[in-house]
Amino acid sequence: MTRSDTAKSLPPLTVALLATPDTTASTLFGLYDLLLGTRRDWQQLMNQVDVESPFAPLIVSRDGLPLRVYNDVPIHPHASLDDAPPPDVLIISDLAISPWEPLDDRYDREARWMRERYEAGATLAAACSGARLLARTGLLKGCEGTSHWGYCDCLRREYPDVHWQPDKALVNAGVGQRLVMSGSGSSWHALGLFLIARFVGAREAMEVARMNLFDWDATSPLAYAAMMRTSQLADPVIARCQEWAAHHYSAVAPVAAMARISGLPERTFQRRFALATGLTPLDYVHTLRLEEAKQLLESSILAVEAIAWEVGYQDAGFFGRLFRRKVGLTPAQYRRRFGMLARRLAGVATLTDAAIG
Repeated sequence: MTRSDTAKSLPPLTVALLATPDTTASTLFGLYDLLLGTRRDWQQLMNQVDVESPFAPLIVSRDGLPLRVYNDVPIHPHASLDDAPPPDVLIISDLAISPWEPLDDRYDREARWMRERYEAGATLAAACSGARLLARTGLLKGCEGTSHWGYCDCLRREYPDVHWQPDKALVNAGVGQRLVMSGSGSSWHALGLFLIARFVGAREAMEVARMNLFDWDATSPLAYAAMMRTSQLADPVIARCQEWAAHHYSAVAPVAAMARISGLPERTFQRRFALATGLTPLDYVHTLRLEEAKQLLESSILAVEAIAWEVGYQDAGFFGRLFRRKVGLTPAQYRRRFGMLARRLAGVATLTDAAIG
């Protein structure tokens, strides 16, 4: 049974989209429509069948009362922070605030709620400049992050303990990879497809891309998505192993090292790890390594053999075969397709820096 087939038998995932007076309606409603139309719109168009979306999106604001967001667009939220059902995914839309204007404490109530939801197991996702509010939670400390290229310099000064990567269109970080950020402007499309691929399946993410004529070919959602069902449950032993793996995935024999860190017998460790993450420890390490390899292919000129070594594989042939099986592209194909996007973003940032200077 595929992940998509399994998802059809599960209740819809609750996705809370946070609305603030600085939210842009285009991103907020774009993500709302994208998630609500998942599976439903494709089946209506292709098979004339009425089905429900695997997502139950709702717009949430501080008090749940009508408000006007950026550009004076009226919004009628579905719930307040206190009344909203516990979300599986919480999305922070972009914030139309100048990168040089301090956020201060204006959204600290929202930041506390976001942190509470994360600690309860939710995935947190930020679109574009929404990463400012995600950083305000303190959850990004020591992690990679991305945002609109025009904000990253200011974010580096305000949050120097976060490794900001303006050239990356998507970043996922933290324990269980439950902190997800998309970069500039319309990359909220990529964020939406990423979430669909992660929680429902690559095939349905591809259907959404085709329905909306996004400029991604049939393999793109698979290539972008970290296919990791790694939500962290109430198992602090496995959480500690995941934290170690996030920084040491390239080590020799990382699975054996995690087993030692856990202090558990090997069979018990294997069983508990799979129960907590949905992956065997080895598959988990492979996924971390491949995600880093994708980032290096996008943003560096390192040879494929050097990247294989960098992420922990001494056999470049094995790395190439594993990459193709898991990602759907060879490393060279992935670099040609997604390295161009990274170079374009870097080029735009360079031109802007020159203009400001």
